[in-house]
Amino acid sequence: MRITEYVSFDAVGLAELVTEGEVTPAELEAAAREAAQAVNPQINAIVETWPADDEPSPGSAPLAGVPFLIKDIAVSMAGKRMELGSRLAAGNVSSADSSLMLRFRRAGLVTFGRTATPEMAYSNTTEPVLYGATRNPWDLARSAGGSSGGSGAAVAAGVVPIAHATDAAGSIRVPAAHNGLFGLKPTRGRVSVGPYFDELFNGLVVHGSISRTVRDSATLLDQIRGPEPGDPYFAQEPSRPYVEEVTRHPGSARIGVLTQAWGGRRTTTPVADALSHTTRLLESLGHQVEEVEVDLGVDWEEFVLASARQWTANLTASVDELAAAFDRPIDSSTLEPPILASYHYGQRVTGAQFVTALEIRNRIARSLARYFGTHDILLTPTVPELPLLLGTHAAGAETLDGLGWLRRLLDHSPFTAPFNVAGTPAMSVPVTADAETGLPIGMQFAAGYGLEGRLFRLAGQLEQASPWSGRTPTVWAGNHTGH
Repeated sequence: MRITEYVSFDAVGLAELVTEGEVTPAELEAAAREAAQAVNPQINAIVETWPADDEPSPGSAPLAGVPFLIKDIAVSMAGKRMELGSRLAAGNVSSADSSLMLRFRRAGLVTFGRTATPEMAYSNTTEPVLYGATRNPWDLARSAGGSSGGSGAAVAAGVVPIAHATDAAGSIRVPAAHNGLFGLKPTRGRVSVGPYFDELFNGLVVHGSISRTVRDSATLLDQIRGPEPGDPYFAQEPSRPYVEEVTRHPGSARIGVLTQAWGGRRTTTPVADALSHTTRLLESLGHQVEEVEVDLGVDWEEFVLASARQWTANLTASVDELAAAFDRPIDSSTLEPPILASYHYGQRVTGAQFVTALEIRNRIARSLARYFGTHDILLTPTVPELPLLLGTHAAGAETLDGLGWLRRLLDHSPFTAPFNVAGTPAMSVPVTADAETGLPIGMQFAAGYGLEGRLFRLAGQLEQASPWSGRTPTVWAGNHTGH
């Protein structure tokens, strides 16, 4: 299969070709590898590839034969490295598949590599010392976002139609926005993080994917959702498969619009213009749209401080465990300055401060739940600005403590993190692009707990009304003729 043909299909379309006998999984894997070889030297999204050991039978699963990439954190694949983007974990090899990896296999996916993440997934740009910076295929001078920036750049450049991603504060949605893709953060408890964890960062982290089409994300979520024995969280199963929601009419939804972020971070003009465009589009589709103010239940500085304590305490425990496992020092030879500073900050967090941070999490969840009692959806920009220039996000980070670094992260993506705290689903949709630069701009839509179906219905409608599949970046595997 030629690369130009390969990139014209989404994951569901490729699986259909396999089922119909028009192409084999091996041929698709070869095309994906050729695509990776064509674009990865420019974007640095993939840190390792390997000969795939999955051999799904055609038609045996909804995504049978589709090439796939996993993020270099939080998912274990037997015999493969998971290094968390860090020199501290360099060379770490997983001994067994995690629950999620087993579900990826059962879905029929053919996993042949792993994508870049910032160190410990603790940044919203992907520029780790271990691998080097991942570049945005729309503009190689800019960030692909984070922490799932490698997955976002690989999908945007056409290497695979969908890739694994995680999200603790926006790490699915930010790369989706920066790379012109669809990315949905599921409800807390929708996808198991077991068996090696009962929760990650006290439930902030969820697994999901980044894709070029809505139906691909819906199809994969159908395959990986549901609890494992012993999971601490459980989200009620949907009444119908998510992939069916994509083609269902969403009705006339009551949608609130939050134009400016909590904490006073101003939305830049290109993003504000995109938000206005999206509002008009929603109104033309029959939705009831109104500007709103949304109470978080705490002031922004309380939110930032509680987040810093919760995040760094979890980070410190993970760093200590890794250092002990690999007999490595915890210093500048193994950790980047922001992570080392966050580690030391986490060492000083007391048990009482940690419990108070969890209490603030509860207040935020209750407050956002009250909003969703009167509105179906909340619309915000995914991020308040265009993708950052590489090298700027961590400038001066060596002078920051753990609180200062966390404040910088939340300043870049202030709209996304509260929905991780509340555990509610939220998605970034590439509704439009900046007129001056051509860079994609994502819009975030959030819904109440367990209501991914509502989001998929709206996303399917937006995809039909304002298609984005024809927009491709400068670095695009389809520009290479292949074999």
